Order: sequence, then C-alpha cells, then structure tokens
Amino acid sequence: MSQKLTSIKFSISDLSKEFDITTRSIRFYEDQGLLSPARKGQTRIYNQRDKVRLKLILRGKRLGFSLAETGRLFELYDVDKTSAIQLTSIMTLITNKKGDLKQQLNDINAVLIELDDLEDNCNSILKTL
Repeated sequence: MSQKLTSIKFSISDLSKEFDITTRSIRFYEDQGLLSPARKGQTRIYNQRDKVRLKLILRGKRLGFSLAETGRLFELYDVDKTSAIQLTSIMTLITNKKGDLKQQLNDINAVLIELDDLEDNCNSILKTL
C-alpha cells in the first residue's frame, strides 16, 4: 500500500484545483524551499509528500504561522523523524501565537470601548442640536 502512495503523482494544476490556490502560489512555496517537486523537462511533478506539505503550509497560514516558521518545522521533521523536537517546537510556536492573538484581542477590545465612547459622545451632541 505505501508503495502505491509514494508512486502517486500530481501536476501543479492538480494541486492548484484541489487546494483552490493559484499555480503561482505553489511555485512561490517551491521557491521558498517548502516544496520540492521532481522535474520532467519543464513540467513539475509533485508527489504525496509535496501534497501533504502544501496542506500543512495552507493550514499554517490559516493559523497565522509564517512561511519561515512552517519551513523550520519541515526542517526539524526531516532531521528528527520521531518528531519529539518538532512537537516541542510546535508547542512553542503555539504558545507564542496564542500570546500574540490574546494581545491583539485585548487591543481590539480597547479600541471597541473607545469607539463606543465616541459613538455615545456623538449621539449626545446630536441630541442637543
């Protein structure tokens, strides 16, 4: 079964359609060293590993991780297949990301309070006019 999985190949347009992203985005991830398709002439041939990495790149983006952070995790995984180092690094990234998001949430709440106050002020002035 694993022999079959490793022999599955995808074109750039296959991945583009499946993940609903542009081929330009996929080439960009390749330029960043996150994907490494085989080449047959000018044609890129992606394997199952590339497909999984692309899925992880997009998930990481959605969660707010930078491409550099995602790339570091890929490098750690390539070095440590047991993934203990990778999991520890992911936990550190998660902790940092959660801290950043909590700070952003606090900032947003503070701005909302200020906007509510300004709105109340404007309404009070309008009533006196």
